[in-house]
Amino acid sequence: MNMNARHALVTGGGQGIGAAIAQELVVRGLNVTVLGRRLEVVQALAAYAPARMLAVSADVTDPAQVAEAVAQAERHFGPVEVLVNNAGQAQTSSLLKMNLELWDQMLSVNLTGTLVCIQAVLPGMVSRGWGRVVNVASTAGQVGYVYASAYCAAKHGVLGLTKALALEMARKGVTVNAVCPGYTETDLVRESIERVIAKTGRSVDAARAEFVKSNPQGCLVQPQQVADAVAWLCGDRSSAVTGQSISVAGGEVM
Repeated sequence: MNMNARHALVTGGGQGIGAAIAQELVVRGLNVTVLGRRLEVVQALAAYAPARMLAVSADVTDPAQVAEAVAQAERHFGPVEVLVNNAGQAQTSSLLKMNLELWDQMLSVNLTGTLVCIQAVLPGMVSRGWGRVVNVASTAGQVGYVYASAYCAAKHGVLGLTKALALEMARKGVTVNAVCPGYTETDLVRESIERVIAKTGRSVDAARAEFVKSNPQGCLVQPQQVADAVAWLCGDRSSAVTGQSISVAGGEVM
């Protein structure tokens, strides 16, 4: 599928799911700007296809930084026509022990950051009559997980934002959807497994099994599987799909 060199902006695009998405969109014919807080990380990814990828740095919770990054991207590749909101963080805590700082951080990065990036590029999409917004949420936006109330609340918020904005954009040529991965083979999950090992003394296999058991297919989701779903939503053939939350979780959520 060649997307005619459209310009996509992928936030949190330096590694893991974001990197897989950025690379897949390049393969499918888009020019891709990858945005991350650490410029050196996204620059390393952009070396994958230097003529087709641009690295920019910004904190997605800071509207001024995002506006400057978008301006830089558009000077290089033209208007942003596809936005993939992948930037996010996950921290855990029991509700009884959780402080307001953790709560604010989860909502700020996962929910407010998504809004900030949408507001930076949506007016242009509307004026051109075509656009794709894909929010990388989580199965934590569809169900609850123990010790993850702040993260779940933020990702549930992302799905609410997705549905509301999809209705606003329904006759403007812009689709808005969410992809909800389950536990995925990324550094984030590997770090979580290491924490389980450190706290419980379990073996690597036993700790990993805790994350795999919720997936009926009996495995972790692969970043490329998420990227494939996102890429489809970014194209013309998904034009009748909007306001949806698509689970990529091996049947964990139905």
